[in-house]
Amino acid sequence: MAKTITQIRSLARSHTRSALNALVGVMRSTNATPAARVSAANAILDRGWGKAPQAIENGDSALELVHRIERIIVEPDDVEGEED
Repeated sequence: MAKTITQIRSLARSHTRSALNALVGVMRSTNATPAARVSAANAILDRGWGKAPQAIENGDSALELVHRIERIIVEPDDVEGEED
């Protein structure tokens, strides 16, 4: 019988301690490749502290993008003709 997403999440979460211990084991292992150790360390940090913010890569600065979004929300009729 198919499991619901909630059941799958619950099952996965029940293995959190073991998964984290496995990541720590790889990170600390002198036999693991440097890439594996870094990957494990990043996974641990992401889960403990959240992923680092990603930069917005486009022609506009972040502030210009925020102002454009504000204009769209506050005065949507004024930006209909604007090109992206």
